[in-house]
Amino acid sequence: MSEQPRPATLKQLRESGWLSRTVKHEIRDNFLAMLKRGDELFPGIIGYENTVIPEVNLALIAGHDMLFLGEKGQAKSRLMRSLVRFLDDEIPYLDLPGCPVHEDPYRPITRAGRAALAELPEDKVPIAWWPRKQRYAERLSPGTKFADIIGEIDPAKLALGTSMAAEEALHFGLIPRMHRGIFAMNEIPELDELVQVGLFNILEERDVQIRGYPVQFDIDVLILFSANPATYNRSGKVIPQLKDRIGSLIQTHYPLDRATGIDIMEQESGVTLDGEFPVLVPPFMKEIIEQVSICARRSRYIDHQSGVSARFSIANYRTMVASARHRGVRLGEKPAVPRISDLGHIYSSSLGKLELDMMGAHQMSEKQVLESIQAEAIKTVFEEYVDKHGLDEIADVFSKGIKIEVGDMLPSKHYAERLKRVPRAWEKAFEVNPGENEAVRASCVEFVLAGLYAGDRISRSQKHGRITYEVK
Repeated sequence: MSEQPRPATLKQLRESGWLSRTVKHEIRDNFLAMLKRGDELFPGIIGYENTVIPEVNLALIAGHDMLFLGEKGQAKSRLMRSLVRFLDDEIPYLDLPGCPVHEDPYRPITRAGRAALAELPEDKVPIAWWPRKQRYAERLSPGTKFADIIGEIDPAKLALGTSMAAEEALHFGLIPRMHRGIFAMNEIPELDELVQVGLFNILEERDVQIRGYPVQFDIDVLILFSANPATYNRSGKVIPQLKDRIGSLIQTHYPLDRATGIDIMEQESGVTLDGEFPVLVPPFMKEIIEQVSICARRSRYIDHQSGVSARFSIANYRTMVASARHRGVRLGEKPAVPRISDLGHIYSSSLGKLELDMMGAHQMSEKQVLESIQAEAIKTVFEEYVDKHGLDEIADVFSKGIKIEVGDMLPSKHYAERLKRVPRAWEKAFEVNPGENEAVRASCVEFVLAGLYAGDRISRSQKHGRITYEVK
């Protein structure tokens, strides 16, 4: 059976049985239908199932405009963009030349739209269709002017004789142009106060006032905001009237446990581990990368108000895998396996992503802070494995004068040869990541050595990119 063609005129639209809904009713109806069917509501959003998502669900049912409040890298923008999936696939609008908005065919808000319905027979009123993806617009606050999101008097139209008080004299901003859609404003505290005033007027009255001319529009739009708590809660950054008119405040957060953080890191990194140059990442290396972010969020050297984004873990994970793959290609090792020495390269993906607390860090450089945080992360993960595997006895090996050299470009067989003298003790280390692969064993060796060093059991010296561990 062939699919029915879409209505192309107002008459055909009425005959099709299409019903007009506000955008919030449309979203609510589609959301409830998906909820009833048991559909996945927010695909790709990890760690918010029992905290953030329930609050978003209720806000959608309530028909609220929303503010997503959280530190950087907490998926605020992703959550806002995900709401597009609750819109219809496409909606009809009046296809009128020069009309600045996508008019509801049954309830036009502009003079041009109302005139078309009054002057033309319904079979002559053209209808076009607006796809879901085009019904979302987003703006970053810094540099945003009133004219950008609300509108301005168009001087070209005035020059042609249009009255300043006439609707035709206006150039519409983003919000009026998103009539029947979703508009998102990132970092609302950075908005000029005049723009904030215009926003709360839209939230309350759903109309536009430009340069004192009260041109009345019944604007139909879902408005979303994002902000960082440090600036949003600062007195004077957001006018109280605007805060009061936002229906729901949704508090986001960083992953509540390390496993969730790893899931996010692996999903968002987009790293392919197979292919011509495969990489095998031991579990403890993933844990260390995520633990570095956890330790950074707790560190007294880091500005907690700024936060440590999930992008910090993602970028470091990509760098670690890249370093291992680089070694694998150079040395012909398949699969390549990340080691602790690969973490020596994550400074390039870490520097600039942290803001130091100048009171806590004192005279420490950003690199020194990162080294301190990395050592703490290694120690934390290592101690968990020590409790499980009894790896601390390996430290006794170094009391016999053994020295072990490691490095990100040393072949894995180097480690195997060096450890032939002490096979029994190191069998404990290999329980961390069971396997006979030389590259996996090399990674285990470096993990144990770095853990013993972080626990102050052995000493370490570095020269020309090589690290030597020995007894203190």
